[in-house]
Amino acid sequence: MLKTAAVLGRKSIIWPRQPAISSILTRSAVSAVPNEPKSPSVKTAVPGPKSLELIKELGTIQSSHAVQLFIDYEKSLGNYLVDVDGNTFLDVYTQIASAPLGYNHPRFIATIKDPKNLAHLANRPALGNLPSKDWNDKLRGALLSVAPPGLKRVQTMACGSCANENAFKLIFMAYMRKKRGGKAPTELERTSAIANQAPGCPQLSILSFTRAFHGRTVGCLSVTHTKWQHKLDFVHLDWPFVDFPKSKYPMDKHEEENKAEAKRCIELVKQKFLESEKKGVPIAGVIVEPIQAEGGDNHAHPDFFRGLQKVCKDHGAYFLVDEVQTGGGATGRFWHHETWNLPSPPDIVTFSKKMLTGGFYFADELMPTEAYRVFNTWMGDPVKVILLEELIKVVKEEKLLENATVTGQKMVSGLTELQKVYGTQITGSRMSGAMGAVDVRDGAHRDKLVDGLKNKGIQIGGCGENQVRLRPSLIFQPHHAEIFIDKFNQVLGENK
Repeated sequence: MLKTAAVLGRKSIIWPRQPAISSILTRSAVSAVPNEPKSPSVKTAVPGPKSLELIKELGTIQSSHAVQLFIDYEKSLGNYLVDVDGNTFLDVYTQIASAPLGYNHPRFIATIKDPKNLAHLANRPALGNLPSKDWNDKLRGALLSVAPPGLKRVQTMACGSCANENAFKLIFMAYMRKKRGGKAPTELERTSAIANQAPGCPQLSILSFTRAFHGRTVGCLSVTHTKWQHKLDFVHLDWPFVDFPKSKYPMDKHEEENKAEAKRCIELVKQKFLESEKKGVPIAGVIVEPIQAEGGDNHAHPDFFRGLQKVCKDHGAYFLVDEVQTGGGATGRFWHHETWNLPSPPDIVTFSKKMLTGGFYFADELMPTEAYRVFNTWMGDPVKVILLEELIKVVKEEKLLENATVTGQKMVSGLTELQKVYGTQITGSRMSGAMGAVDVRDGAHRDKLVDGLKNKGIQIGGCGENQVRLRPSLIFQPHHAEIFIDKFNQVLGENK
């Protein structure tokens, strides 16, 4: 058996059968956040006794079935999460991909302490009625400064689910305005809508895809097709869905197969549009994730997305790109759909997670024409937009999009080497920027690997049926990737 030594921080690791690993791993660099821990440290079983006791106590108040750990957020810093038992984890999951600068980033702390922001912290306005005097400036300085090319309008929301749910409303309203020829709704349409009846409540649908996840509200669950836990016992809208491409990885090594698969799925989309028209429930819009995240980190060839947009235009439907997981820099670009080279912008792009606030960008055609059509009490949170404004400055000043790309390359190189040794356990390593995953031979083994990583100080999660997913922060650097690869190597070696 060939053995190669590689240095990771202070620890000398012996890598079985991995002569290429030593060329991938390098000495640690300086972390983006001062005083960040140098490495993970596990003192107890995971979860530890204090977490277990708190989980039990929480269970007397509300459901605690999904709670993994209780966290000491005062002690957590940078890319490291500290739990109540004193265990320190390198976090490659970051609150389900929603902590762009990790924990207690000094720029965020300074922003919160800034006296000029105190009024925003003390008062949460009903933004749809009474926005603050600087709200327009905040929108321009934050959200519009990184708007997808060609989209100049934005609406904030609280989360990804409500962003998608209200994006559906924009689609339905615009579709019906076209159908009316721009005329005002009739009195019959107004009165019948109150009773959930046609013509005021028309039979329309949104097309989605297998393995998609778009949120947990009723409309979003109707376009979600992942786990039974997400949908069982809930009433759903009978909306159409077709296959999302099943790509082969690495994508650049299977170009022709993946293009053919994209073409197959586009033909299914065309067929479903025709079927829905005949059924009397036309498709008003199509929703798609650039990378299906919860469904297993599924990628598709750009031809698929360009074809989707064309089918939408051919049928007068709207093209909605759900960038809740991919937006905000995770893939090395602010918006992953920019990699598709679309002939024109999407009609709507939804966002949340790394963008800190939920919301959507949209084309002029989708602008509501009446008050209270897209509305709720808060319509987002100004404090999150203030933090987003600072986040964007940090991303640009510290070149964090470039960092995500470089770190992602380090991660996928390490994972590819691990596949050569542990090919019976893991396959299909893929990264887009620092957003990635690896396929595990089955779901039970995936869960065993995830538990093993946690007990070695790596906070991580799964997705799909048998994937381990990687969702580090934007300040996750190559030396953090080295630590993760080292720990993953150990866990794989212990679970042959």
